[in-house]
Amino acid sequence: MKTILLILAALALWQNWDKIERWIDPPQAGNASGEVVLYATQWCGYCAKARELFAEDGIAYREVDIEKDSAGRAQYQALGGRGVPVIDLRGQVIHGYDVRAIRAAY
Repeated sequence: MKTILLILAALALWQNWDKIERWIDPPQAGNASGEVVLYATQWCGYCAKARELFAEDGIAYREVDIEKDSAGRAQYQALGGRGVPVIDLRGQVIHGYDVRAIRAAY
């Protein structure tokens, strides 16, 4: 019985290692340069909404397509990216499309 519990615990740790690793060593805050970076894909509907919001609010940004740019994908993963969009607003990272959070951070 102890062996089975130990195996199940090890399996749970293995499956959630990325979350555990981020908890132990949180990703560094995004860029502190004042730049707004949108980590996105071309097919993502919420990424399109983020682009529209930036255009409406006159927010200058740099877009990184995480499917086409391997260095950009590495940055996205370092920020804890697991879905798109991930928005780095002057060092504050927002996961997903959240209008209030985006406007508050900007």
